[in-house]
Amino acid sequence: PPQVQPFLPQWLAQPKLVQKHIKDNLVPIGDVPGIHPRLLKKLQMNGIESFFPVQAEVIPAILQSASNGYLVGQGGYRPKDICVSAPTGSGKTLSFVIPIVQVLLDRVVCQVRALVVLPTKELAQQVSKVFNIYTDGTGLKVVLITGQKSFAKEQEMLVQKKVTGYCSLADIIVATPGRLTDHISQTTGFNLTQLRFLIVDEADRMIDDMHQNCLNQIVKAAFQVENDSGSNMLFQRTKPGPVTAASSCYPQIPLQKLLFSATLTQDPEKLQQLGLFQPRLFTSVSSEKKTFGVGTETEQDTKKYTLPEGLSQCYVPCDLNSKPLLLLHFMLTMKFTRVLCFTNSREASHRLFLLVQAFGGVAVAEFSSRLPPNERQRTMKEFEQGKIQLLISTDATARGIDVKEVNYVINYDAPQFIRTYIHRVGRTARAGKVGVAFSLVLRIQERRFLRMLKDAGIQDIKKHPVKGNSLKPLVQQYEEALCKLEKTVK
Repeated sequence: PPQVQPFLPQWLAQPKLVQKHIKDNLVPIGDVPGIHPRLLKKLQMNGIESFFPVQAEVIPAILQSASNGYLVGQGGYRPKDICVSAPTGSGKTLSFVIPIVQVLLDRVVCQVRALVVLPTKELAQQVSKVFNIYTDGTGLKVVLITGQKSFAKEQEMLVQKKVTGYCSLADIIVATPGRLTDHISQTTGFNLTQLRFLIVDEADRMIDDMHQNCLNQIVKAAFQVENDSGSNMLFQRTKPGPVTAASSCYPQIPLQKLLFSATLTQDPEKLQQLGLFQPRLFTSVSSEKKTFGVGTETEQDTKKYTLPEGLSQCYVPCDLNSKPLLLLHFMLTMKFTRVLCFTNSREASHRLFLLVQAFGGVAVAEFSSRLPPNERQRTMKEFEQGKIQLLISTDATARGIDVKEVNYVINYDAPQFIRTYIHRVGRTARAGKVGVAFSLVLRIQERRFLRMLKDAGIQDIKKHPVKGNSLKPLVQQYEEALCKLEKTVK
C-alpha cells in the first residue's frame, strides 16, 4: 500500500513568510498603514522609529481583522485567528499591543475586551508594562493578574459592585493561567462575554497539557450566556460555525485568537485543540518542502527554527568534574562579562551560585523561582546595569524574558530538547545585536546533542575544546571553595 504522508493543513503548509533578517528589513513606522497618529507619536516618544519585519506584517493584519469595530461584519464575516512564529527578540509583544490598543481606543463602556495569557509572572509583568506605556492617557485600563497581590485585592481591581450590578474595571487583562482560572470560577461579576481578543503568548508552552484546561475555560467563559439580564441576549455569541440566516441576523462580538511563539508547534493535532478559526500563520521559519508523487523529486529543506542572526554558537566537550572549573575559566581567565548561565534545575542553580560565590572574584547572582519577585527584579536591574557579571538561572525563570545586554549565554547543563536550546541561546543577540552561546556538553551527551541540533537544521556550531592546562591554576582555590561550601551546607 502507498505510504500515508503526514497531512499539514493548508495554512500550516503555506504560511505568510516574514523576513528573518531584522536589520536589513526595518520598516519606518510611518510606512505601516492604518496606525493611529496618537500611537505613532507614542512610539516615537519611546524611541521607536521603525518596526521589525514581524511587526510590520502582523500589526496591519490584526487592524484589518478589526476594521469593522468589535462586531462581526457584513454577511457574518468573522476575523481569522492569527498565529505568529518568530525568533526570540524579534518584537512579538508590540505586534499585538499596538493594534489592540488602537482597536479599543474608541470604546465607550469598560469591559474586558482583550486578554493576554502568559506562562510566567515575569513575562506577564513585562507585557503589562508595554501595554501601560501605550494606553497611558487613553482612559483604557490594564490590569495585571499574576497572584502577586492577594486574591481579594485582585478582585477589587477587576470588578466593582454598583447598585445597577457589577461593572468591569479592566479593558485589557494580562494574566498567568492559574490565577485567571480562579477568577473565572470564583469572582462574581467577572465576565468575558465581551472578549474580543484572546492572546496566547509563548503559545507552545500554553498548549501543554497543564494549561490546555485554562484556555478551554476562557473560551467557555467567553461564550457563556449571561442570565442576569435579558438585554444581553441581543449580543449572545454563537461559536463559529456555518453562517445561517439566524446566526447572522443579530450583531455579535467575535472572539479572535492570536498565538505567538518562538517555537510554535507544527503539530496539527495540538493546534486543533485550540479550535482555531480559519487561521493564518506568519512565520520567519521556512517549513519543509516535500513534494510527493511519481517523478517529482523530494526536496527537503530542514531548517525548522530561526536563530538570531548575530549569534555565534560553540560547544565545549567536558567531563562532569571540570564543568565548574570551565565556568570559572570563562569568567576569570577569559574575562567574560554579562553572562547568562543555564542549569536544568533550581537545585543545580543554587549549588552553582554558592560555589562561584565561595570561589570569589566573580559578581554572581541567581535568578530562580526560590526568590520573591521583587528580588528577581532587583537582580535583573543590577545585571542590566553591569553590576552583576554572571546570572545563573533555570529555564522556567528565564523563558521569554527580555534581559538587556546579554553578551554570552552559557548552557552549564546541556539542554535536553531543541526548543529549550532555542529559547536559551535566544536570550543573547537580540534585536539585531551580536552574542555568543557556549554549551558545556558531557562526552556521553555529545552525539545526542549534535544530532539534536542537526535535526533542527542548526549547522554552524563550532567545537571549542578547552585544554586541561588552562584550568590547572584554578584547581587549588576551587578545592578550597568546595571545602568552605561543605562546611556551610552542614
